[in-house]
Amino acid sequence: MTAFPITVLADSQGRITDRPELYAAGRSGRDIIPINPELLIPLPAESTLYLLPGRRALGFNPKANIEPADHDHFAVAAFLPPGYVALALSAFEAAKTAPRLPLFCYCAVCWYRGRFQVPALRVDHDPKHDPSRFDMKQVRREIRRRLRQYPGNRLVAHHGLVCVNEYGCPNAANLFLQRWEAPVAVSGGCNAACQGCISKQDEKTIRAPQARIGFIPTVDEIVEIAVPHLKKAPRAIISFGQGCEGEPLLQGDLIESAIREIRRRTPRGAIHLNTNGSLPDMVERLAAAGLDSIRISLNSSRPALYAAYYRCRSYSFDDVLESFRIARKAGVWISVNYLTFPGVTDDPAEVNAFSKLLQAISPRMIQWRNLNIDPDWYLDTVERACPSKRVTPLGLAALMRQIRGKFPEIRFGYFNPPLG
Repeated sequence: MTAFPITVLADSQGRITDRPELYAAGRSGRDIIPINPELLIPLPAESTLYLLPGRRALGFNPKANIEPADHDHFAVAAFLPPGYVALALSAFEAAKTAPRLPLFCYCAVCWYRGRFQVPALRVDHDPKHDPSRFDMKQVRREIRRRLRQYPGNRLVAHHGLVCVNEYGCPNAANLFLQRWEAPVAVSGGCNAACQGCISKQDEKTIRAPQARIGFIPTVDEIVEIAVPHLKKAPRAIISFGQGCEGEPLLQGDLIESAIREIRRRTPRGAIHLNTNGSLPDMVERLAAAGLDSIRISLNSSRPALYAAYYRCRSYSFDDVLESFRIARKAGVWISVNYLTFPGVTDDPAEVNAFSKLLQAISPRMIQWRNLNIDPDWYLDTVERACPSKRVTPLGLAALMRQIRGKFPEIRFGYFNPPLG
């Protein structure tokens, strides 16, 4: 058992070994930093370990100098399950020929006290995505039953045959188990071209892990799955805006009609919207129709960095701010879906901008989520959008403590919570 965290690496077959002479390193922005043992937790059981091709692991030698590990081995990273925030990324030295990494978060991982450990923080203990809570045989039986019950409903087929069977989506599985949060995908189009979009990529070097819904459902198709769920499911939520679609506000007329028809049939449960907040007038209409909660996503509170990542089409950061204001005025329950990246999210300039945003919009919740992207690719974008001298970041754990101290009324989490 080692007295300090040590570096791990993998050979070309994915076999992981350690280098006891190298103190484990993590990454914060461009900086390579020692991993603080106080920030380590045992690797969560549902995590996945990744070999990073074309990238040598970095650690600190006994003289406290950064040193690359074996040239014939690769850096290793951990992809954490939902509810965990990475506090440092994998430290590596990339070759010029290294391929761009797929759209995952690459948390640092090390060997410490006889086990794999990661610098991470659990921000949400809700079990709605825990694999142990899913009997997939039962889920598939329910999919077959619903397909027989609603043979003409394309949403039933999409969420069952695509979202569950192809993507393993927990929310889609919960739709068929009739519990908790269930998805309602409506939009194949988007008014942003997010750099890390998981459903559409123009970049030839990266592949989106999901495909967008290929049709626009009818109000009847939406109501047919939403009403039974809201009537019967424990902690019931139906949510527009999924990983398998673009921006739901582009189908605002459809959502508005669906909300009114759903509420005509049942007052139970929460109707929720995951969105980029680009169309404030539509947010106002949906709130008037009966929208209960909204989650608006941000990678940054700085307009230049937001625009560089979201690559907005026909809207601006001011529109997003206006959507927050309208939702607050209408009494809609507001969450900020904050896409975190060590060394950027906790940069003092970002911390200041985020604090001002929270002061202005008064959200009920911050959903702290990892930004899933190749670190170097994202940092190139950050540096173009916000060129400045390097400063020492606060650290994400310190940032969260600071935000909690300034805004004790704001709830921290990861998942959309049930209301009431």
